Amino acid sequence: MKDLLRELCLIDGVSGDEAAVREYIIEKIKDVCTYSIDPLGSIICFKKGRKTPEKKLMICAHMDEVGFIVTSVRDDGTLTFGEVGGIDASVAIGRPVRVGKDRICGVIGSTAVHNLSKEEREKAPSMSGLYIDIGAADKVEAEKIVNLGDCVYFDSDFTELGGNRVKSKAIDDRAGCAIMIKLLHEELEYDAYFVFNVQEEIGLRGSGASAFSVAPDFAVVLEATTAADIDGVNGAKKVCSLGEGPVVSFMDRSTVYDKELYSLAFEIAGNENLPCQTKTMIAGGNDAGAIHISGRGVRTLAVSVPCRYLHSASCVSEMSDLENSYKLVKKLAARIPEL
Repeated sequence: MKDLLRELCLIDGVSGDEAAVREYIIEKIKDVCTYSIDPLGSIICFKKGRKTPEKKLMICAHMDEVGFIVTSVRDDGTLTFGEVGGIDASVAIGRPVRVGKDRICGVIGSTAVHNLSKEEREKAPSMSGLYIDIGAADKVEAEKIVNLGDCVYFDSDFTELGGNRVKSKAIDDRAGCAIMIKLLHEELEYDAYFVFNVQEEIGLRGSGASAFSVAPDFAVVLEATTAADIDGVNGAKKVCSLGEGPVVSFMDRSTVYDKELYSLAFEIAGNENLPCQTKTMIAGGNDAGAIHISGRGVRTLAVSVPCRYLHSASCVSEMSDLENSYKLVKKLAARIPEL
């Protein structure tokens, strides 16, 4: 699955600009399921299983990644920008980026430290103080190659770390997309819908529309979630840990998850000897926030791959967690329709 994850992560797909990701996924799944594209751009797939259940199961992940968007061109040829999704300014400073459809090379800059006051040096940086340098001599030159509203993407390689870890942009949520592509190539016990959603990072927008279209009874949301398992972080603040398996949440800031589905996930993990953990802080959120309140209400579960340095150019995950998440979700897809 590593090669699949690599290919997915290296595609640029900021929220609202997921076309390249969508085209790649369609090429991968077009021969193993039926699919349609909804008006917002999400891919809604149907996979025939050995049996047709009485209730619908939807498994989903989001295609988009965090990034930036150009808001103005300054007289010196540098660009101001806004963030697309939740990005901390401290992870953006000095990062190489690609701008617009022509992928113009640039770097995110900030005021030189010797030009900051003592008070400014002691404060956390803010996005309003950053800019993108594309090497243009002035505004006229920059405007020849960049337009307002152009998307800006982290320029990040997919790198293997240690024996079983990888570093890349967009592991959130190309990890979930990789699991679904693999599942779509498997023989399933029950019919299931698989949805690759758009615009999760800017407010769960694609999932609200696609859940309305599918009208599922059950949903399993595949995600990547924050792991802070590093030296100096103790107890619940670690949230989850790399290498300890998929993360099954009981609650986050947008969803209280179905208790029976939560228990079922840990039951399956125990029976299958799969490592499994829960999220030890009520933080963050994902497409479940829109899905579980769609229509008449949807019984919803989230299964996430732990990921360090989320929403940055250098997300780090462990491949065993991705593989074990896939195994858990496959078993869930065989059990949930029986509830």
